[in-house]
Amino acid sequence: MSKFPESANVVIIGQGGIVGASVAHHLIERGWDNIVGIDKSAIPTDIGSTSHASDFCFMTAHDHMTVYTTTYSKNFFEKYGYYARVGGFEVARADDDERMEELKRKVGSGKAFGTNVSLVSPEEVKAKFPLVDETKIQGAMWDPDAGLVIPRSQSMTGDMVQWAEDTGKLQAFGNTAATSLDIQNGRIVGVETTRGYIKAPYVVCCAGLWGRLIAEMAGEDLPIMPVEHPLLWFGPFNEFEGTGKEIGYPLFRDQGNSAYMRDTGDPKTTEGGQLEWGYYEEKAPRMVHPKNILTKEQARLSPSQRDLDLEQVMEPLEKAIELTPVLGELGVDERHSFNGLLQVTADGGPSIGESPNVRGLWYGESVWIKDGPGTGKVIADWMTDGRVEIDPHGIDVARYYPIQKTPSYIHDRCYETAFKIYNPPVHNREPYSMGRNLRCSPFFAREQELGGYFMEAAGWERAHGYAANEKTLMEKWADHVPTRQNEWDARHFWHVSNAEHLEISNNVGMINLSHFAIYDVSGPDAEGLMEFCSVSKVGGNTPIGKGVYSNFLDHEGGIRADLTIIRLDTNHYRVIDGGDTGNRDYVWMTRMAEDYGFNVTIEERSDQYGCLGVWGPNARETLKQLADHPEQLDPENFPFAASRDFTLKGIPVKGFRISYVGEQGWELHFPFSYGLPLWDMLREQGVPAIGIETYANSRRLEKSLRLQNHELLTEYNMYEAGLARPKVKDADFYGKQAYVAQRQREHQPAYLCTLTMQDNVDSNGVARYPVGSWPILDPETGETLKDELGRPSYVTSVAYGPSIGKNIAMAYLPYSYCEEGRQVTMEYFHEHYPMKIEAVGYKPLYDPKNERPKS
Repeated sequence: MSKFPESANVVIIGQGGIVGASVAHHLIERGWDNIVGIDKSAIPTDIGSTSHASDFCFMTAHDHMTVYTTTYSKNFFEKYGYYARVGGFEVARADDDERMEELKRKVGSGKAFGTNVSLVSPEEVKAKFPLVDETKIQGAMWDPDAGLVIPRSQSMTGDMVQWAEDTGKLQAFGNTAATSLDIQNGRIVGVETTRGYIKAPYVVCCAGLWGRLIAEMAGEDLPIMPVEHPLLWFGPFNEFEGTGKEIGYPLFRDQGNSAYMRDTGDPKTTEGGQLEWGYYEEKAPRMVHPKNILTKEQARLSPSQRDLDLEQVMEPLEKAIELTPVLGELGVDERHSFNGLLQVTADGGPSIGESPNVRGLWYGESVWIKDGPGTGKVIADWMTDGRVEIDPHGIDVARYYPIQKTPSYIHDRCYETAFKIYNPPVHNREPYSMGRNLRCSPFFAREQELGGYFMEAAGWERAHGYAANEKTLMEKWADHVPTRQNEWDARHFWHVSNAEHLEISNNVGMINLSHFAIYDVSGPDAEGLMEFCSVSKVGGNTPIGKGVYSNFLDHEGGIRADLTIIRLDTNHYRVIDGGDTGNRDYVWMTRMAEDYGFNVTIEERSDQYGCLGVWGPNARETLKQLADHPEQLDPENFPFAASRDFTLKGIPVKGFRISYVGEQGWELHFPFSYGLPLWDMLREQGVPAIGIETYANSRRLEKSLRLQNHELLTEYNMYEAGLARPKVKDADFYGKQAYVAQRQREHQPAYLCTLTMQDNVDSNGVARYPVGSWPILDPETGETLKDELGRPSYVTSVAYGPSIGKNIAMAYLPYSYCEEGRQVTMEYFHEHYPMKIEAVGYKPLYDPKNERPKS
């Protein structure tokens, strides 16, 4: 054993797991050296989830990042000879039509994000997986690239660490625990361990099940939680005796039963001669806080392997035997079966990236084996380049607000997530039922009285529509509001929302926008910081009281933020951001200030100021009837994008004349204490409450407005998104060099297009109203469109636009397809629908000032 070093460039905590090993491997590939890896146990781990994981890889998920990390991992395993590409099935039972629809949806996601899945018949499943009773299933999804890490991911972890050590750039120390983190002035400077102190400017926490305990050393928490996962073995199963195979049949998922199974190959291989069956608890998930995990000395098997009571799984096991009778014939090897601990999260996504509170402290937590190498690449690229190939918004640990990192929230959300690992199919708009009513507007009680249909984002309760409008507005706009006959299309969507949309487009309405994330930036360098962060000009001769729509870029010109900035004073700015994106952008601004030496103060004001959007062709006249000085609202006194203070019957508001719904009107910002009387005043004036559905989806798509983390992503630039400014401002800004270079291209690889669905009736004669991300195909070949950079085309947003009577979608299309009037195809639940390209770049489909449907 070499002497424990006194310093390193990077310390990896959890070197014995597959994520820690992959981080070391990929950091070395990116040119890093002097890396020290430590693990509280052996290397490779004999106590972490890597030591007992099932090690199978299915390629397809409903988000791009997961497909990216899984595909990379599969290729990595295969490259180094650690992968058996046997394929895999996900089946739908004969009586489970919902699961069959989910398989169609999953095939759509596969085509959208680049996997090779397809639907197959029961007979095709039986031919490759003879253990199934094919009369019990109606169909399946076949993934030819699915497979198993062989002989085990634990073995590959050990080899990756050895390869890294052989380069001389990694020193790895087992049985060496981190006992504290040395943090000074908000930066990591070292780690105290059981072998002594080591100085380091970077620490990567890959401690798996124990990750929250490491985070506690930094004074923060992670929204993750270990949960028990039953694993049972059946045998002996000697079908592949003498073959030398680690696995013989394809992998088999019965997700409607929340279960999977696989064979373990030749009896002479690692764990051969058995069938492995795993189950994800659907009724009462047994979570274990990491502080309550047994020590190595206390555990019968391992700290991450807990004893299993067969009664815990008897019901799903009996159901599994119906489908694969061989399980009942072989019987359970109870002695080797156990509950393995794995990690679940508060929103289904991992916690990866630099700590929002401690510079240099990075996390790689809640990662499955199938994503291990891909996650290592993501972390290494992020640490090296400051960006990754796929926008990391859904995995970034900075996405969580402080309220989402409290013990009760973490417990409740993780508990609910644990139910949904496999079953039931999770809808695109599926709300959480736990961890609710944490952040509410000052008029929340009034919204409840109106029968608000609440969804939640970033902890905020947001009404998507109001039952109180169902009689008046539904009667008024009945001819323009279709009924959604398909249950999936209608799930978590409220019929009244389309009527509310038409009312605000033709009259006036108010929308609760109190979920906005609001930050005040002040100090001597406030102007400098805002100019440096923003593509748009916000400093210089920008007048006080002027609001500017802007974007933040990364250094490659990718779009990482979408917000408005109001100049309140010479060196005082207010940043108004989306609720779900605000915390990441706040962290970004603080890091820009620190890294580039801007002397500023950044204060969050989200819980101090509420906002009501009052819009529609009658918005001005309505507000003038309430204004103490009505002339202040006249166009010549209140131009577009101006921010002015005025009073409505004595109530002070800061009006910002801007809109996300394409209407004249104002965002009315006010201190929370004035919210309730302001709401009541507007209601007494006859202004109807309009749900967030209109704001966030239908009206913005009719107006061709983009949404961060949907249309606006770091893998696309401003020119592709149709948001480039007519001129490049003189002042320097982050990403300017790349932005200028993109401007000089003859054309971009892809452009964001607005499309309409020309025929939305499916093969059963039912009109469909799509939700989610779906592939855009070439009508002639049926292949997913890809641009010259290999980026696939898929629906980034879709909603029904009641003003034009069509489904509207946005998608990035390859340059060669970007022609208004051209037709492409969208796949939706395994059926093809014609889509017409209505606009290349920004172009509204409906301008309410020019044309309105008549009531």
